[in-house]
Amino acid sequence: MVHVAIIGAYGSAGVAVADGLLERAEELSELELTLIDDGDPGGGLCILRGCMPSKEVLSAADHRFRARHDDRLEGVPEVDPEAVVARKDEHISGFAEHRREHVHELADHENVEFLRETARFVDDRVLAVDGRRLEPDYVVVATGSTLNVPDLPGIDDVEFMGSADVLDATSFPDSGIVMGFGYVGLELAPYLSEAGDVDLTVIEHDDHPLDEFESEYGETILELYREEFGIEVLTNADERRLEWTDDGGVRLYADQEGEERILEADQLYCFTGRRPNLDGLGLEETRLEPGEGWIESTMQAADDDRVFVVGDANGREPILHVAKEQGFAAAQNIVSHAREEECEPYANVPHHVIFSGLGTYPFTRIGHTPETAAETEMETIVVTREASDDGVFKTKGHSEGQATIIVDAEGGTVLGFQGLHLHADVMAKTMQVLVEMKVDVREVPKRAYHPTTPEILDGLLREACEELGDEQDCVDDTDARDLAL
Repeated sequence: MVHVAIIGAYGSAGVAVADGLLERAEELSELELTLIDDGDPGGGLCILRGCMPSKEVLSAADHRFRARHDDRLEGVPEVDPEAVVARKDEHISGFAEHRREHVHELADHENVEFLRETARFVDDRVLAVDGRRLEPDYVVVATGSTLNVPDLPGIDDVEFMGSADVLDATSFPDSGIVMGFGYVGLELAPYLSEAGDVDLTVIEHDDHPLDEFESEYGETILELYREEFGIEVLTNADERRLEWTDDGGVRLYADQEGEERILEADQLYCFTGRRPNLDGLGLEETRLEPGEGWIESTMQAADDDRVFVVGDANGREPILHVAKEQGFAAAQNIVSHAREEECEPYANVPHHVIFSGLGTYPFTRIGHTPETAAETEMETIVVTREASDDGVFKTKGHSEGQATIIVDAEGGTVLGFQGLHLHADVMAKTMQVLVEMKVDVREVPKRAYHPTTPEILDGLLREACEELGDEQDCVDDTDARDLAL
C-alpha cells in the first residue's frame, strides 16, 4: 500500500496530481489517497481569484476601450461595475462548482478520502488534520500562492487593495497609486483607468516594464499606457515609505533617479506579485527549508525526496498550465519512486500570455527570447516585424505593436516567439506547436488563407527564410498548389 496525501486538493496542481495518480494506480500494489483542502468555497486560486475572473472583468473594459478609440462610432458606453462583478461571480461560481464536483467524484474511488480541513506538519511527513495524525508515505504540497506584500516602511499603517479586491470592486476612487508593474499591474492598471476612470500613477523600477525582453516591447507598453489610457508611469523609481493623508488617502515617498517624489492619492494598489503560500503549514517542524533551489526539477523537495511541491507553492513558475503539468509530473515521479525507478525531471517550454492593454494589446512569449538563446551560445537569426507593416492591423484600428521570431541559424529550427499586438494571444498556440515540435522555419507554409492578423507571422517566417539564405526552400503559394494537385 502506498499512501499519498495532497494538501491543496482543490487547486489545479493538486487535482492534476490526484488525477495522475489514479490513472497510474495499477502500477502500484495498492494506492491510498488522502485529499485535503480547507478552501471556502474551494475551487482553486486561478478560478476564484486569478486568471479566470480577471479576464471576465477585463473584457468589459476592453469593449469600452475599443469603442472609445473608433471614430466611426458615436458616443462612449459606460461600464457598469455591478453588472461586471455580478456576471463574473456567476461564471466563476459555475467554474468552481465544476472543480469541486470533480474533486468530490475522485473521493468516491476506492481508498480515496477527502478531508475539508486544514493540514499542518508536526514532523517529517506527519500531518495533523482535524485531530487526526496522518503518516503518509508521500506528501504533496499544492497550496498555491498569496499576495507578496513588500517590506516597506508604513505599509502596515495604510490600507491597500490587491488584485482580488479589484476584481470584486463595484466602485472606484478618483485617484490611485500602483505599486507593481509586472503581469498583474499590466493587466489591472488599464482596467482601473478604463472601467473606473481612476487617475493612476504607476511606479516602475526600471526603464520600462517587460525588461527581460527586447526594449521595444516595454517602450511600446509605456507609450500605449500613457497615451491611450492616460496612465502616468514613473520609470526608474523606487518606493521608500508610505503614510496616511489627513483626508484618508495615501502618501507615497519615492525616489526617481536620485530625486524625491511625493505622491498622494485616494487609494493604494499593491500589484507586487505573489509568493508561495506556505504560511501555517508547520514546515519548521520538518527538515524542509524553503528557499532558492529547495525544489528539484523532479518536483521533489531537496531535503526530503518523499515530499513533492507543485504549482505556485514551489515558486518556480506561477502559471496555471505549468502548475497542471507539474502536477502530472509529480504523480508520475511518485509512482516511479515507489517502484524504486528513476524520477524524471520536468522542464517546460515557456508559454506566457499577459492580457496587457485590456487584451487589445496582449503580450505573448513562447520559448526562447533573443537573450536566452544567446545564453545557450547558439547562433540565431532574430527577425522583428512591426504590426503597422501589415494593413490588416490598420483596418482593425490597432496598428501598434510588434512581433519577434528567433530561429536557429544552422538548422532553421523555430526557437521562440514574442508578440505585442492585437490577437497576439491567439497566435500563441501556433507558435507553441512550431517551437515544441522543433519545426524548421523553411517547412512552414508562408501564406495566409485570408487577410487576417496572422499575416504578421507569414511576414516573420518569410524574412527568417531570407536571412537563412534559403528562401527558395520555403513553401510558397506555388508549392502549395502543386502539392494540392
